[in-house]
Amino acid sequence: MLVLSLCIFEIIEDTIYINKSFMKLNIFYSVILFTTIFNLKAQINNGRPKFDIQKDILLAQFDCKTDVDDLHTVAAFNSLIKNDEYKKLNFIAVAGTYGIQEGLYVPPNSLFQKAFGNQWVDAHSNRKSALNKVFKAAKETLNNKGNIWIAEGGQSDFSALLIMKLMKEKFPFPINKKIHIVQHSDWNEEVTSPELLEYVKKNSVYFKIPDGNVIDNGSPCFRTPNFTLWKNIKNKDNIGVWSHAIELGNKYNGVDNRYNNEAIANNGLDFSDLSEICWILGIKEIRDTKAFFNQYVFNIDKVKQ
Repeated sequence: MLVLSLCIFEIIEDTIYINKSFMKLNIFYSVILFTTIFNLKAQINNGRPKFDIQKDILLAQFDCKTDVDDLHTVAAFNSLIKNDEYKKLNFIAVAGTYGIQEGLYVPPNSLFQKAFGNQWVDAHSNRKSALNKVFKAAKETLNNKGNIWIAEGGQSDFSALLIMKLMKEKFPFPINKKIHIVQHSDWNEEVTSPELLEYVKKNSVYFKIPDGNVIDNGSPCFRTPNFTLWKNIKNKDNIGVWSHAIELGNKYNGVDNRYNNEAIANNGLDFSDLSEICWILGIKEIRDTKAFFNQYVFNIDKVKQ
Protein backbone atom coordinates (compact mmCIF):
# COMPACT_ATOMS: atom_id res chain seq x y z
CA MET A 1 0.00 0.00 0.00
CA LEU A 2 2.86 2.33 0.87
CA VAL A 3 4.62 1.51 -2.39
CA LEU A 4 1.40 2.16 -4.32
CA SER A 5 0.94 5.51 -2.58
CA LEU A 6 4.53 6.51 -3.41
CA CYS A 7 3.98 5.56 -7.04
CA ILE A 8 0.77 7.60 -7.19
CA PHE A 9 2.57 10.56 -5.58
CA GLU A 10 5.39 10.34 -8.12
CA ILE A 11 2.86 10.21 -10.97
CA ILE A 12 1.07 13.27 -9.62
CA GLU A 13 4.39 15.07 -9.15
CA ASP A 14 5.47 14.21 -12.71
CA THR A 15 2.11 15.38 -14.03
CA ILE A 16 2.47 18.71 -12.23
CA TYR A 17 6.00 19.09 -13.60
CA ILE A 18 4.81 18.30 -17.12
CA ASN A 19 1.94 20.77 -16.78
CA LYS A 20 4.30 23.46 -15.51
CA SER A 21 6.70 22.76 -18.37
CA PHE A 22 3.81 22.86 -20.82
CA MET A 23 2.65 26.18 -19.37
CA LYS A 24 6.17 27.59 -19.67
CA LEU A 25 6.33 26.36 -23.26
CA ASN A 26 2.97 27.95 -24.00
CA ILE A 27 4.11 31.24 -22.48
CA PHE A 28 7.36 31.08 -24.46
CA TYR A 29 5.60 30.53 -27.78
CA SER A 30 2.92 33.08 -26.92
CA VAL A 31 5.64 35.70 -26.42
CA ILE A 32 7.19 34.77 -29.77
CA LEU A 33 3.78 34.92 -31.47
CA PHE A 34 2.94 38.28 -29.89
CA THR A 35 6.33 39.72 -30.86
CA THR A 36 5.93 38.47 -34.43
CA ILE A 37 2.44 39.95 -34.74
CA PHE A 38 3.60 43.23 -33.21
CA ASN A 39 6.56 43.48 -35.61
CA LEU A 40 4.37 42.53 -38.53
CA LYS A 41 1.81 45.19 -37.63
CA ALA A 42 4.62 47.72 -37.38
CA GLN A 43 5.54 46.89 -40.98
CA ILE A 44 1.96 46.95 -42.26
CA ASN A 45 -0.09 50.07 -42.87
CA ASN A 46 -3.65 49.44 -43.97
CA GLY A 47 -2.72 46.05 -45.41
CA ARG A 48 0.44 47.19 -47.18
CA PRO A 49 4.14 47.48 -46.38
CA LYS A 50 5.06 50.69 -44.63
CA PHE A 51 7.51 53.16 -46.16
CA ASP A 52 10.84 52.80 -44.37
CA ILE A 53 12.60 56.17 -44.43
CA GLN A 54 15.87 54.47 -43.45
CA LYS A 55 15.96 52.10 -46.45
CA ASP A 56 13.36 52.99 -49.09
CA ILE A 57 13.40 55.43 -51.99
CA LEU A 58 10.53 57.59 -53.24
CA LEU A 59 10.32 58.40 -56.95
CA ALA A 60 8.11 61.46 -57.37
CA GLN A 61 7.21 61.34 -61.05
CA PHE A 62 5.48 64.13 -62.99
CA ASP A 63 4.23 64.04 -66.57
CA CYS A 64 3.98 67.86 -66.89
CA LYS A 65 1.77 67.39 -69.94
CA THR A 66 -0.50 69.20 -70.40
CA ASP A 67 -1.98 70.10 -67.02
CA VAL A 68 -0.05 72.63 -64.92
CA ASP A 69 -1.11 70.98 -61.65
CA ASP A 70 2.29 69.24 -61.45
CA LEU A 71 3.89 72.63 -60.83
CA HIS A 72 1.81 73.14 -57.70
CA THR A 73 2.53 69.57 -56.61
CA VAL A 74 6.26 70.26 -56.87
CA ALA A 75 5.83 73.25 -54.55
CA ALA A 76 3.75 71.22 -52.08
CA PHE A 77 6.24 68.34 -52.08
CA ASN A 78 9.06 70.83 -51.52
CA SER A 79 7.22 72.17 -48.47
CA LEU A 80 6.71 68.65 -47.16
CA ILE A 81 10.39 67.71 -47.31
CA LYS A 82 11.32 70.90 -45.47
CA ASN A 83 9.61 69.46 -42.40
CA ASP A 84 11.92 67.76 -39.89
CA GLU A 85 10.07 64.45 -40.23
CA TYR A 86 10.96 64.17 -43.92
CA LYS A 87 14.29 65.97 -44.23
CA LYS A 88 16.09 62.62 -44.52
CA LEU A 89 13.70 61.30 -47.16
CA ASN A 90 15.56 59.55 -49.98
CA PHE A 91 13.87 60.69 -53.19
CA ILE A 92 14.33 61.56 -56.83
CA ALA A 93 11.89 63.83 -58.66
CA VAL A 94 11.39 63.01 -62.33
CA ALA A 95 10.06 65.54 -64.84
CA GLY A 96 8.49 64.47 -68.13
CA THR A 97 7.18 60.96 -67.40
CA TYR A 98 4.26 61.40 -69.79
CA GLY A 99 2.59 58.69 -71.79
CA ILE A 100 0.63 58.85 -75.05
CA GLN A 101 -1.50 61.92 -74.39
CA GLU A 102 -1.54 64.73 -76.93
CA GLY A 103 -0.78 68.35 -76.18
CA LEU A 104 2.16 70.55 -75.31
CA TYR A 105 4.62 70.04 -72.49
CA VAL A 106 4.71 72.46 -69.55
CA PRO A 107 8.39 73.46 -69.10
CA PRO A 108 9.15 72.94 -65.38
CA ASN A 109 12.95 72.90 -65.23
CA SER A 110 13.52 76.19 -63.42
CA LEU A 111 11.00 75.17 -60.76
CA PHE A 112 12.46 71.67 -60.31
CA GLN A 113 15.93 73.16 -59.90
CA LYS A 114 14.66 75.66 -57.35
CA ALA A 115 12.74 73.02 -55.41
CA PHE A 116 15.02 69.98 -55.60
CA GLY A 117 18.55 71.09 -56.47
CA ASN A 118 20.40 68.02 -57.76
CA GLN A 119 17.69 65.54 -56.71
CA TRP A 120 15.75 65.55 -59.97
CA VAL A 121 16.15 64.30 -63.53
CA ASP A 122 14.74 65.46 -66.86
CA ALA A 123 13.00 62.63 -68.70
CA HIS A 124 11.59 65.07 -71.27
CA SER A 125 14.89 66.28 -72.70
CA ASN A 126 16.77 62.99 -72.28
CA ARG A 127 14.68 60.01 -71.21
CA LYS A 128 17.56 57.54 -71.54
CA SER A 129 19.85 59.54 -69.27
CA ALA A 130 17.07 60.10 -66.73
CA LEU A 131 16.21 56.40 -66.77
CA ASN A 132 19.84 55.43 -66.16
CA LYS A 133 20.15 57.76 -63.17
CA VAL A 134 16.92 56.55 -61.60
CA PHE A 135 17.87 52.93 -62.32
CA LYS A 136 21.18 53.35 -60.52
CA ALA A 137 19.48 54.73 -57.40
CA ALA A 138 16.73 52.09 -57.52
CA LYS A 139 19.25 49.26 -57.90
CA GLU A 140 21.25 50.54 -54.94
CA THR A 141 18.07 50.68 -52.85
CA LEU A 142 17.17 47.08 -53.71
CA ASN A 143 20.70 45.88 -52.97
CA ASN A 144 20.41 47.50 -49.55
CA LYS A 145 17.15 45.60 -48.92
CA GLY A 146 14.97 48.66 -49.43
CA ASN A 147 11.76 49.13 -51.39
CA ILE A 148 11.00 51.39 -54.35
CA TRP A 149 7.90 53.58 -54.09
CA ILE A 150 6.65 55.42 -57.17
CA ALA A 151 4.19 58.30 -56.83
CA GLU A 152 2.73 58.32 -60.34
CA GLY A 153 1.96 61.99 -60.97
CA GLY A 154 1.13 61.10 -64.53
CA GLN A 155 1.35 57.95 -66.63
CA SER A 156 3.25 54.70 -66.03
CA ASP A 157 5.34 54.53 -69.22
CA PHE A 158 8.55 55.62 -67.50
CA SER A 159 7.90 53.25 -64.58
CA ALA A 160 7.54 50.34 -67.01
CA LEU A 161 10.89 51.11 -68.60
CA LEU A 162 12.50 51.29 -65.17
CA ILE A 163 11.06 47.94 -64.08
CA MET A 164 12.14 46.30 -67.36
CA LYS A 165 15.68 47.52 -66.79
CA LEU A 166 15.70 46.31 -63.19
CA MET A 167 14.32 42.92 -64.22
CA LYS A 168 17.43 42.34 -66.32
CA GLU A 169 19.56 42.45 -63.18
CA LYS A 170 20.20 39.29 -61.13
CA PHE A 171 18.90 40.03 -57.67
CA PRO A 172 18.88 37.17 -55.11
CA PHE A 173 15.17 37.79 -54.53
CA PRO A 174 12.06 38.55 -56.62
CA ILE A 175 11.90 42.33 -57.01
CA ASN A 176 8.30 42.66 -58.20
CA LYS A 177 7.08 42.66 -54.58
CA LYS A 178 9.53 45.41 -53.67
CA ILE A 179 8.37 47.90 -56.30
CA HIS A 180 5.23 49.81 -55.30
CA ILE A 181 3.37 52.07 -57.70
CA VAL A 182 0.63 54.43 -56.49
CA GLN A 183 -1.84 55.97 -58.95
CA HIS A 184 -4.83 58.19 -58.15
CA SER A 185 -6.13 59.14 -61.60
CA ASP A 186 -8.30 57.21 -64.05
CA TRP A 187 -7.23 59.55 -66.84
CA ASN A 188 -3.55 58.90 -66.18
CA GLU A 189 -4.20 55.19 -66.69
CA GLU A 190 -6.19 55.85 -69.87
CA VAL A 191 -3.30 57.70 -71.52
CA THR A 192 -0.58 55.27 -70.44
CA SER A 193 0.52 52.98 -73.27
CA PRO A 194 -1.86 50.03 -72.73
CA GLU A 195 0.83 47.36 -72.93
CA LEU A 196 3.03 49.27 -70.46
CA LEU A 197 0.18 49.75 -68.00
CA GLU A 198 -0.49 46.02 -68.15
CA TYR A 199 3.22 45.36 -67.63
CA VAL A 200 3.55 47.49 -64.47
CA LYS A 201 0.41 45.98 -62.97
CA LYS A 202 1.86 42.49 -63.48
CA ASN A 203 5.38 43.29 -62.34
CA SER A 204 4.90 45.55 -59.32
CA VAL A 205 2.62 46.01 -56.34
CA TYR A 206 0.17 48.43 -57.96
CA PHE A 207 -2.14 50.54 -55.79
CA LYS A 208 -5.05 52.52 -57.23
CA ILE A 209 -6.17 55.03 -54.59
CA PRO A 210 -9.11 57.49 -54.58
CA ASP A 211 -8.79 60.63 -56.71
CA GLY A 212 -6.99 63.52 -55.01
CA ASN A 213 -9.29 65.99 -56.78
CA VAL A 214 -12.36 64.95 -54.77
CA ILE A 215 -13.21 65.81 -51.17
CA ASP A 216 -13.96 63.12 -48.56
CA ASN A 217 -13.43 60.09 -50.78
CA GLY A 218 -10.57 58.52 -48.81
CA SER A 219 -7.80 60.68 -50.28
CA PRO A 220 -7.04 64.27 -49.29
CA CYS A 221 -8.51 66.78 -51.74
CA PHE A 222 -5.78 69.15 -52.93
CA ARG A 223 -7.72 70.91 -55.69
CA THR A 224 -9.19 74.15 -54.35
CA PRO A 225 -10.37 77.23 -56.31
CA ASN A 226 -9.98 80.68 -54.77
CA PHE A 227 -7.21 79.67 -52.41
CA THR A 228 -4.73 82.46 -51.72
CA LEU A 229 -3.43 81.59 -48.25
CA TRP A 230 -0.08 80.67 -49.82
CA LYS A 231 0.63 84.43 -49.92
CA ASN A 232 0.94 84.33 -46.12
CA ILE A 233 4.03 82.08 -46.21
CA LYS A 234 6.95 83.76 -44.41
CA ASN A 235 9.83 81.34 -45.06
CA LYS A 236 11.86 82.84 -47.92
CA ASP A 237 12.79 79.57 -49.62
CA ASN A 238 9.27 78.23 -49.31
CA ILE A 239 7.50 81.31 -50.64
CA GLY A 240 10.06 81.49 -53.44
CA VAL A 241 9.16 78.01 -54.69
CA TRP A 242 5.40 78.57 -54.33
CA SER A 243 5.55 81.93 -56.09
CA HIS A 244 7.48 80.46 -59.00
CA ALA A 245 5.14 77.46 -59.26
CA ILE A 246 2.09 79.72 -59.39
CA GLU A 247 3.75 82.10 -61.83
CA LEU A 248 4.56 79.24 -64.24
CA GLY A 249 1.11 77.73 -63.76
CA ASN A 250 -0.61 80.98 -64.66
CA LYS A 251 1.73 81.39 -67.63
CA TYR A 252 0.93 78.02 -69.22
CA ASN A 253 -2.54 77.10 -67.96
CA GLY A 254 -4.83 76.60 -70.98
CA VAL A 255 -2.31 78.25 -73.32
CA ASP A 256 -1.81 76.84 -76.84
CA ASN A 257 -4.49 74.20 -76.30
CA ARG A 258 -2.98 72.91 -73.06
CA TYR A 259 -5.46 71.65 -70.50
CA ASN A 260 -7.28 74.50 -68.78
CA ASN A 261 -7.25 73.76 -65.06
CA GLU A 262 -10.33 75.59 -63.78
CA ALA A 263 -9.25 75.59 -60.12
CA ILE A 264 -6.02 77.34 -61.06
CA ALA A 265 -7.81 79.66 -63.50
CA ASN A 266 -10.05 80.65 -60.58
CA ASN A 267 -7.20 81.89 -58.42
CA GLY A 268 -6.77 78.55 -56.69
CA LEU A 269 -4.36 75.65 -56.23
CA ASP A 270 -4.21 72.10 -57.55
CA PHE A 271 -1.59 69.74 -56.19
CA SER A 272 -3.83 66.66 -56.30
CA ASP A 273 -0.96 64.33 -57.25
CA LEU A 274 0.47 64.87 -53.76
CA SER A 275 -2.31 62.60 -52.49
CA GLU A 276 -0.17 59.70 -53.69
CA ILE A 277 2.86 60.85 -51.73
CA CYS A 278 0.70 61.31 -48.64
CA TRP A 279 -0.55 57.75 -49.06
CA ILE A 280 2.96 56.37 -49.45
CA LEU A 281 4.27 58.20 -46.38
CA GLY A 282 1.24 57.25 -44.30
CA ILE A 283 -0.03 60.82 -43.87
CA LYS A 284 -3.67 60.21 -42.97
CA GLU A 285 -4.81 63.23 -40.98
CA ILE A 286 -4.95 65.71 -43.87
CA ARG A 287 -8.41 66.37 -45.38
CA ASP A 288 -7.81 69.20 -47.83
CA THR A 289 -5.60 72.05 -49.06
CA LYS A 290 -6.08 74.25 -46.02
CA ALA A 291 -5.27 71.41 -43.64
CA PHE A 292 -2.07 70.65 -45.58
CA PHE A 293 -0.97 74.27 -45.39
CA ASN A 294 -1.62 74.45 -41.65
CA GLN A 295 0.22 71.20 -40.99
CA TYR A 296 3.14 71.24 -43.42
CA VAL A 297 3.55 74.71 -44.96
CA PHE A 298 2.98 77.42 -42.36
CA ASN A 299 4.79 75.49 -39.63
CA ILE A 300 8.03 75.94 -41.59
CA ASP A 301 7.77 79.66 -40.84
CA LYS A 302 8.73 78.80 -37.26
CA VAL A 303 12.13 77.66 -38.50
CA LYS A 304 14.80 80.35 -38.33
CA GLN A 305 15.11 81.99 -41.75
